[in-house]
Amino acid sequence: MAKQHPNRVTRNDVARHAGTSVAVVSYVINNGPRPVAQATRQRVLDAIKATGYRPNAVARALASGSTKTFGLIVPNISNPFVAAMAHALLQESFNCGHVMLLGDSGDDQQRERELVQSLLSRQVDGLFYTSVNRQPFIDQIKSSGTPFILLDSVDEGQQVSMLRIDERDAAYRVTRHLLSHGYRKVGIISGPPEMNNARDRYRGWQDALVEQSVVVHDAWVFPAEYTREGGYQAALRMLSLGDLPEALFASNEAQAIGFIRALSERQMRVPDDIALVCFNGTVQSAYHVPALTTTRQPVREMARGAIEMIKAWNGDVMLREFSHYLEIGESCGCQRNTLHV
Repeated sequence: MAKQHPNRVTRNDVARHAGTSVAVVSYVINNGPRPVAQATRQRVLDAIKATGYRPNAVARALASGSTKTFGLIVPNISNPFVAAMAHALLQESFNCGHVMLLGDSGDDQQRERELVQSLLSRQVDGLFYTSVNRQPFIDQIKSSGTPFILLDSVDEGQQVSMLRIDERDAAYRVTRHLLSHGYRKVGIISGPPEMNNARDRYRGWQDALVEQSVVVHDAWVFPAEYTREGGYQAALRMLSLGDLPEALFASNEAQAIGFIRALSERQMRVPDDIALVCFNGTVQSAYHVPALTTTRQPVREMARGAIEMIKAWNGDVMLREFSHYLEIGESCGCQRNTLHV
């Protein structure tokens, strides 16, 4: 038996204070299943306020079959885009009466597996999930019967609900904008080679170069982690070459910022010495110096869409695709756009 706190106010206390039965108190707290006269309801509400009673969330979850919690698993919360998406999801879940339990796998697939099991064991009402390398533990979730939405693209043959953007197309379009400035010597800071999204972004960059008959130089392909340190180290490797590219695509915002830092230490500037665009910018991109030209995802709309999908869950596979958009800054060589605040 669970030990009761000696000073904890119970529904019995509320019922005695209001002069009603415990059942009536339950009807008021749960808005049913039976109606309660307005005068009696008000007495119960006044008694709740006077006694300081707080409903037991665990007991209510057992009674209702809902814990009023969602789970969210992300690869690495230190990534600004991941953090922005997590923040939007937390806000949207709160708006629909849920709290969000956050699990950060730290780019570790074994930890990811443990987080999936941990959140499922807490009987979350739904799970939002971005896998480290697009190889999510789908069978584990399906066997639990828990509704879940993947926040990244995976093979449609896996028959799972997901929302996504076309990352290859997004990378292609921002690279095409870079090429519109006339650059012919163009490199890339790609993501970790083992990650599917890194391959998608690389292919998008490559598509744009091939379309414009620009030669793809393997020497200007710099795989790196999706971090500022990854971009910084990629820049150092690039600067050790005798022949430098004129322009470069960074596979995320953090890499771009690290790249700019490394160049500044050599008294080189973006875009004067090397032009730069990046993928998955956040609100930070516009406030960086120089402002970053980047492809953006509609984070708030995607979070709202994810919540709508989980609320409409009936076991059928759902797919929602969102359009990315290009945000023009200065890093590509375009003129400065004044920020309006």
